[in-house]
Parts: sequence; structure tokens; C-alpha cells
Amino acid sequence: MENGGGSQQGPVTCGSWIRRPENFVLVVLGRSRRGDSCPSMLEIFSFDPKTTSLSSSPLTTFALEQENGDFASIAVHPSGDDIVCSFTNGSCKVFELYGGHETQLKLLIKELSPLHGIGPQNCITFSVDGSKFATGGEDGNLRIFEWPSLCVILDEPRVHKSVLDMDFSLDSEYLASTSTDGSARIWKIEDGVPLTTLSRNSDERIELCRFSKDGTKPFLFCTVQKGDKAVTGVWDISTWNKIGHKRLLKKPASIISMSLDGKYLALGSKDGDICVVEVKKMEISHYSKRLHLGTPIATLGFCPVERVVLTTSSEWGAVVTKLNVPADWKEWQIYLVLLGLFLASAVAFYLFFENSDSFWNFPLGRNQPARPDFDEILRDGQSSDDIWGPFGPVDM
Repeated sequence: MENGGGSQQGPVTCGSWIRRPENFVLVVLGRSRRGDSCPSMLEIFSFDPKTTSLSSSPLTTFALEQENGDFASIAVHPSGDDIVCSFTNGSCKVFELYGGHETQLKLLIKELSPLHGIGPQNCITFSVDGSKFATGGEDGNLRIFEWPSLCVILDEPRVHKSVLDMDFSLDSEYLASTSTDGSARIWKIEDGVPLTTLSRNSDERIELCRFSKDGTKPFLFCTVQKGDKAVTGVWDISTWNKIGHKRLLKKPASIISMSLDGKYLALGSKDGDICVVEVKKMEISHYSKRLHLGTPIATLGFCPVERVVLTTSSEWGAVVTKLNVPADWKEWQIYLVLLGLFLASAVAFYLFFENSDSFWNFPLGRNQPARPDFDEILRDGQSSDDIWGPFGPVDM
């Protein structure tokens, strides 16, 4: 793991991965003010997968004016071009990232009036395909926009006491939102209406939520506080019935994240631990204790191209951690296996032919009068082109 502190001018409030063309990966960090002399900064770092570390200094920065307040959250569009930041003063700003190489990156601010003055936002997020953008307000207001037009799909005030967390389903059909009062609601995005409220017992508080992302398991994962026990519950999104729960992190979670391929679910605790769970088995594959000692983890995100996670906290800054999980198959490895299987099949066919009379009989030996020669089969068959007369083939 590596601290990506860079200039170290102020505490890191939030961050995210950025996936650029050709699997070029960056990290964006929101650094809050430190006194009147150090403004809030948006910083972009490069990521080296070989050393699993961030660059020692930012590739580009954007200093914000004092009246913007501190960073609250960051959401990056799946294309890697747009970065949306929410601030403690209630404003949201959109930055466009230009350039394709480390030495040519530049951040430019975009003015999008629908996001002006919407109030402090506890969470902001894009849909998987990038066509939708949602904000969850501290005042309980939930908004869903088309992107990039920002046409309003849903604008519901006071749907929650205060929005705590939210997530889009893989197909962008649903949005799940949770509240600081322990409730959770499901929204049908196309209709712009609430679909259902997740059932819970009187001693349960639903806190954080993430949809499955592998395309085969229609589940919604939520962290649930059951009295003094912290568990991860699973709901079937075809019926919205709870199908079970399991103690994974075994302590209250401050954040939850799902890998882009849906194979792993990650939980970050309020005292700095993280655990990574293999979704197929619902078993812990990686656990890092005291990664951010004694500090709630504010950011937890999977790298788009490597089994690496990014975590941030106000005290310990940004940390990238290589996960102790089985390595994924590379594309060239898959092709190599397929080629090997093809060659093995060809060799097996040749050996079978060399040692057998026909497909239906057991091998009877190599020197048999009726047995055709293998070279004759490989040769371009001419029997179909011969014309037969009364006494045999006739040359044409």
C-alpha cells in the first residue's frame, strides 16, 4: 500500500478511481482546506499497477475558492471525462478532464445550473452506463437526472429523514436509497416513483446499500445493524424479499463498495478496517486491520483494471491496497488455453487414426490391407472428379 498524499496541504475528504481510454487509470482526491492560506484542492494522481502506488505528486490540480467550503463527496462518470464534486456549503460542481497522457491532463470547470444551490449532499452517484446521475441530500431530498442533459427524472423532497446512501442497479432500472432513520426504499427510475420499502424488524437499521453487478445474481446487499450486531443482509430484487444475512465485517460499517465485475463486495469500518468478500461464496477473501487506524473510512473503491482498492480518511489520507485474492485470467491466457485444447484435440485425433481401423472398431494393427493411408486422406480427394467408364476411371 502507498500513501498518495501528494502536496499534503490538507486532509483528504474523498476520492475515486478514473478509468481513461486504453485502461489508463488515475485517482482523483478532494483535499479540504487547512486554514485560510490553503484552499480546497482537487488533485489528479497517476497509478502504477506494478508497484501498486500513486504518484508522489499530483499530475494536475484545481484550487477552489474559499466560499465553496470543503469537499463532501466525489462521483466520476464511467467514461472518465466528468467529475462531480459536492461541497459542504451545498454547492455541486462539475469538472471536465482533458488530455490522454500524464503530461497533458487539465481540469476545466463546467457550469451546470440544475446543480446550483441544491443544498448539502450526503451522496452522489452515476449509473453503471453513465446515463443517469443521482443526488441524496442531507435534507432528505432525492434527485435523479438524465446525463449529460440534467433533465429531471425524479425530484422528491423529504423522502427520507436524511439520505444516507444510494445505488443504481446494473441495468439502471432501479435506485435503492437508505435513510439515517434506518429505512430503505426502492425507486422505479423509468416511472420516477417509489416501488417499495424494504421490510425490517423493529430492532434493525438498514444503513448502506449496493446492487449486485455480475449480471446473473439479482441481489441487493445492505449493511444492517441488528441491535448491537452488524450484519450484511441480502434481498432478492425480483421479489424484494430478504433471503438471508451474514456477519462479515462484524462491526459497524462506514462505507460499502462493489467491484465492477460484481465478483467482490468490500466493507469499510468506522475504526479503519476493511474486508473484501467473494460474492459467490459470501466468504471473506481479504481483511486489512487498522488500515486507517481509529478513523472511519470515507472512500472505498475498486480499481477498474486491477484487484486493488482505494481508501481515504481525513487523518490518514489516501491508501491503495493490493488485495490478497486469486488472480484473474488475462485475455491472452484464455486464448493460449484454447489454442492448447485445439492442438491437443488434433494430436488425439491423429493418434486415434493411426492406431485404429475405423471409428467403430478397436485397433487391429498398423499393417492392414483395407486400411487407408493417412496421407491419402489429407491429399485433395480426386475420386469425386473421376469419370468412370465400363472398365475403370477415364482420364479427361
